[in-house]
Amino acid sequence: MIPTSSTPRLILASSSPYRRALLERLRLPFEVMAPDIDESALPGEAPETTALRLARAKAGAVAGAMPGSIVIGSDQVATLDGEQIGKPGNHANALAQLRKMRGRRVVFHTALCLWDARAAALTGAAQLENVRTHVTLRDLPDAELDAYLRIEQPYDCAGSAKNEGLGIALIEKIESDDPTALTGLPLIALTGMLRRAGVRFFGV
Repeated sequence: MIPTSSTPRLILASSSPYRRALLERLRLPFEVMAPDIDESALPGEAPETTALRLARAKAGAVAGAMPGSIVIGSDQVATLDGEQIGKPGNHANALAQLRKMRGRRVVFHTALCLWDARAAALTGAAQLENVRTHVTLRDLPDAELDAYLRIEQPYDCAGSAKNEGLGIALIEKIESDDPTALTGLPLIALTGMLRRAGVRFFGV
């Protein structure tokens, strides 16, 4: 651990408004910087490996430009029967995703990287963790799925549903050790990483 008498410069390497809203819960001052990386999965790459690689790449890209800071990178990969499910991008793709997933169990891999650019020369400057969330979807008819998508338009969400919004009505069960992982930033894992980096909470 690197002792610190004040909160270090903290940067969220993401353009996601969902991750930003979650990080605000910790009441730590932070900045946002979107990394410019290719987020495509590699051929034959396991979902967990994809998520961890991209979380590290996002954090590393920003840390390289912002020495002396602590950078948070995160990435999420949804899978059904081992097949990756990406962001739908439009209504037709989202409806196809929800049809395929209804009544079934989907696994979300939410990877987290905390890159301490204050300690770039030290082994272990980057902490990595993957949090799994198992989500069972309700077996709903096409009309309800279509109506949901037109109301919330979750086309930027892997799995085509916002669990923090109306999308929770599509879900039958959520199983996870970290309740915020499904939204995109596992705060239990993150607070542990921040503590190990010397960040203090509660002002003491």
